[in-house]
Amino acid sequence: MNTLEHRAFKNQLFEQFARVGKAFANPHRLELLDLLAQGERTVEELAREAGMSVANTSRHLQELRAARLVEVRREGLYRHYRLADERVFSAWRALRELGEARLAEIDRLVEAYLTDRDSLEAVCAEELLQKMREGEVLVLDVRPEEEYRAGHIPGARSVPVERLEAYLAEIPKDREVVAYCRGPYCVFADEAVALLRSHGYRARRLREGMPDWRAAGMPVES
Repeated sequence: MNTLEHRAFKNQLFEQFARVGKAFANPHRLELLDLLAQGERTVEELAREAGMSVANTSRHLQELRAARLVEVRREGLYRHYRLADERVFSAWRALRELGEARLAEIDRLVEAYLTDRDSLEAVCAEELLQKMREGEVLVLDVRPEEEYRAGHIPGARSVPVERLEAYLAEIPKDREVVAYCRGPYCVFADEAVALLRSHGYRARRLREGMPDWRAAGMPVES
């Protein structure tokens, strides 16, 4: 390979890598990837969760699909999207962790909007797994039911956060309760723990979300 051929090869190679970077380089597309990490969703479901129009959501999904980051399954009139494979979530998590390490603005946003988080005493995945093995804890999945069905921590009860107050009578007060949700910036678990504590329960939140739990090789049921 001569010098000109080598340069042409490098230009084309890095252009392909840039396709992936361009697909990630949009806040709406990052949120869609974060939602799809919970499980397969239709365009309409994603639009509702992300607060976007169906047309705008579809456009962003096409960008992600062109970069081979998502795949689509057709069922009747609906298109169901999912992450192409587990490496897509790994890439998004790496970007998230890099931002946390390098951008002080992320810390400021968390402190401004999640003001009570430090008081909720987060438990890590390894500690929760040990407590589960010892039968010391009741685990609540406070995400929407369709996300629970797509995959959940073994033995966890599905109690979407908006229905938790009506479910309190079913939760024994002599056991510690750990609530988990979508990820580190989802507030469902925070809200659940705050509600449980206000009613006298010993409650904590899982620091990681369900996709992080799965990516760490922890057991998953569906």
